[in-house]
Amino acid sequence: MQERVLTGVGVGRGIVVGDVRRMPDPLPEPAQVNSTLGPDAELARATSALGETAQDLRERGAIAGGLAQEVLDALAMMADDQMLVSDVKNRIDRGATAERAVFDAFAGFAAILTMAGGYMAERAGDLGDVANRVIAKIMGVPAPGVPQSDVPFILVARDLAPADTALLNFDIVRALITTDGGPTSHTAILAREKGLPAIVGAKSAEVLVDGDLVLVDAAAGEIILHPSAVRIEAGLAEAEARKAARDSATGPGRLADGHEVQLLANVGSAKSAAAAVEAQAEGVGLFRTEFLFLDSDTAPSIAEQAEQYEAVFAQFPGKKVVVRVLDAGADKPLSFLTDAGEENPALGRRGIRALFAHEEILRDQLTAIAQAASKTQAHVWVMAPMIANAEETKKFVALCTELGISVSGAMIEIPSAALLADHILAEAAFVSIGTNDLTQYTVAADRLLGTVADLQDAWNPAVLKLIREVGRAGVATSKPVGVCGEAAADPQLAVVLIGLGVTSLSMSPVALGDVRAELGRYTLAEAQALAEKVLTARNAVEARAIVAGR
Repeated sequence: MQERVLTGVGVGRGIVVGDVRRMPDPLPEPAQVNSTLGPDAELARATSALGETAQDLRERGAIAGGLAQEVLDALAMMADDQMLVSDVKNRIDRGATAERAVFDAFAGFAAILTMAGGYMAERAGDLGDVANRVIAKIMGVPAPGVPQSDVPFILVARDLAPADTALLNFDIVRALITTDGGPTSHTAILAREKGLPAIVGAKSAEVLVDGDLVLVDAAAGEIILHPSAVRIEAGLAEAEARKAARDSATGPGRLADGHEVQLLANVGSAKSAAAAVEAQAEGVGLFRTEFLFLDSDTAPSIAEQAEQYEAVFAQFPGKKVVVRVLDAGADKPLSFLTDAGEENPALGRRGIRALFAHEEILRDQLTAIAQAASKTQAHVWVMAPMIANAEETKKFVALCTELGISVSGAMIEIPSAALLADHILAEAAFVSIGTNDLTQYTVAADRLLGTVADLQDAWNPAVLKLIREVGRAGVATSKPVGVCGEAAADPQLAVVLIGLGVTSLSMSPVALGDVRAELGRYTLAEAQALAEKVLTARNAVEARAIVAGR
């Protein structure tokens, strides 16, 4: 058969050859029939299945750890949502079966999220997965999921539910292809964290069927259908060369001329911090603290927070640990912090805006961080998410200073913050660029919504020009500029970011080796020249091509 090249957005650097297995379709829609069991029996079936599903998701999260645990805990909260449970009960009282009541209640909730737009719209897709799991438990059948197999395969799906991605068996599933989603979807982020080569947003992969032989080149963003023997041999040789380069690149991050680039890790718990230490991270560039808050109706106490923070800080004696204060809102609503009923929560009171509105929660968190830092040898820095201007920065820095934190900074996630970076850095000790949000707000495309995944790309020259402004501000003020978004984990884009003035890169621990190796191929002058070339591109595709051709 003739070779055919299918394309998407690559995640990771792996090259894998194998046979395709497709995800099965979701469960069929339950029939609209009146119950013959009665409301009490139907409600018992529904509530039991909802509770079991929530518990199952939490258990999966505890096993997976890290970012996956945060995602799965959030899904468990959906199954526990009291408004949704009440809706299920009302439908059962009107004669619906348990499975139909669950289906309609989740569909209604999903419709509300879809109308809200932004992050909330993407959560509608997650609701569909949770509903399928609940209905499967009610019916006593297996939930749709990853195909069972004794031999390795390459998984093809429309998209993969976080619950499935988190616990993939990497001895069996060798690579992942999705027709939907983008480079910052939950699927892509979790695949990168787990080191699974993936191609996302590959619309043309809809033609793939069970048994097709494919070669997946994540670095190139290509799927070769029916690869020739010559192609396979060359691909596997390239994979070995990449692995050898990754394994030989050790020690602190630096360019070919010795220019230092701090290579840090993104972590979300003590368990993921341990993985960062093992991967030779030079510290932590993003410590997500949401895991302490997401599964609770009230904010944890200062003592509870301090204990968890200390467990992370203690693993990095003498090294930098950058803590992001609670980033709630949008896709991470909290009943005790964020506003209910916002029409567009991605553009509403989220991040530092929500914390300023509930200053006691921010004060408690900063106090806990300061207490934990005082008990370890880590160099603890703290940063605020969703900063829009210098005034917000000044207020946050003042609070940090008052509560015993000496190094405080701001995240650059909004175009206004990038353009005002010089004023923000006049107040802050450092800034860190969250490329996921910066990209979505620059191109007005939800970073988790598959229908606009082609726009959600940090290689977009508009995004890179904003990063250049931040880099220039860092140079002018002699202050650090980091990147902690998914862009930092792209080895070739990492080189461009350094050329734009970025001083540190933070990523999933599994990506550190590839980025360390790629940086070692360039001098600072070469990285700067490459960055200037990339800024002349008209779009992300051209930008990538410039770097590929050098």
